[in-house]
Parts: sequence; structure tokens; C-alpha cells
Amino acid sequence: MNPLFTIGHSDHEFPEFLALLKQHGVEVLADVRSQPFSRFLWFSRPVLEKELKANGLRYVFLGKELGARREERECYIGLRADYGRIAQTPAYQKGIERLRDGVTNYRIALMCAERDPLDCHRTILVCRHAKEFAEVFHIHADGHLQTHAEAETRLLFRYHPHAPDLFRSPTDLLNEAYQRRGVEINYVEQAQSPAKPFPNRRATS
Repeated sequence: MNPLFTIGHSDHEFPEFLALLKQHGVEVLADVRSQPFSRFLWFSRPVLEKELKANGLRYVFLGKELGARREERECYIGLRADYGRIAQTPAYQKGIERLRDGVTNYRIALMCAERDPLDCHRTILVCRHAKEFAEVFHIHADGHLQTHAEAETRLLFRYHPHAPDLFRSPTDLLNEAYQRRGVEINYVEQAQSPAKPFPNRRATS
């Protein structure tokens, strides 16, 4: 079984982004952005796919399956997407199965936009499940790798700096940390403001 990597494109120039992938032997970039576009043109899907192919890497779009900005209404509580609900959808589960199958043959990196893994659903949602079948490493901007276990330690410390807790298990504390971070970073729809009537205008000739 190959390791699974994650990376955030952040504000990288394409050559340095490509160098990070090649440094760690990534063969396939799996884009988990719901909307695969960027103000940095080279990270918009058509350009990114073309450039990766020209440099010997494959591109796979998994934003429909593993993205955080969902079309399914059952994924929302009010206007806020809920990671627990997303994880129950058939599309998400299909995406996880594709990932499980993929890592048996390829060195895959999940890509989203955020620089810090703890700021992104690739870690708080997807890797929470992917860690069950693959060893996960997060590629940081300077090229160093952080294991998912180390990322979870950071996550736990963010919300429970004085753990361990005498009355709660480490698993309970970590699950709560995942849930709290998810609420902080998950997608929130914009409320639709009611249309304003046109002001009355006196006809003029």
C-alpha cells in the first residue's frame, strides 16, 4: 500500500508546487476542491491538468465526491455544511472507495487550496477516513512532511491543551476536536436577501 499525501496549493508558483510533488514521488494529484478554479490561473483545472500531464503526472478531479461545498441539501444544517452528514452521502463514500483503490497502485496527493492542513477539509474531513486504510502525510510549503498523527496532535492541542482528561478518553477528545474544527472551517452558504422592489418612478416624456 502506498502512502497518501495532501498538499495545499496556497499562493505557490507552479514550478515550486510541482517541485514539492516530485520531491515526494507523487504520481497522481487528486483535486478535492468543489470548485476547481483559482485566482492563480495555473491552479484552475484546465491549466493545472495540462501542466501536470506535460510533467508526467496525472490529474483526477474528486471534488464532486470529496469536496466540502455540496449540492446535496441533506449535507446542510441551516446554511452550514456538516462534515458528518457529508461523510454519509453515497457520493462521498464512493470517493473514499476510489481513493482506497487508488493508493494500492499510485502515490496520490489530495490537493485543496489552504496552506495549513488544519485549515482544510482535506484533513478534517477526508483524511479522518482515509487514515483507516493509508498512512497519511501532509506536505508543507517548505517541503517537510507531517504525519497525520502529528497533525492530530496539533488539532487536539488546539482545543484541549491540558489533555489528557481524567474523565474523557483521548478518542473522545480527538473526535470533539475534529467536530469543533469542522464547524469553524466548513462551508456556509450565503443567505439570499429578498429582492428589493423597484422604486416608483414618474413617467417622463
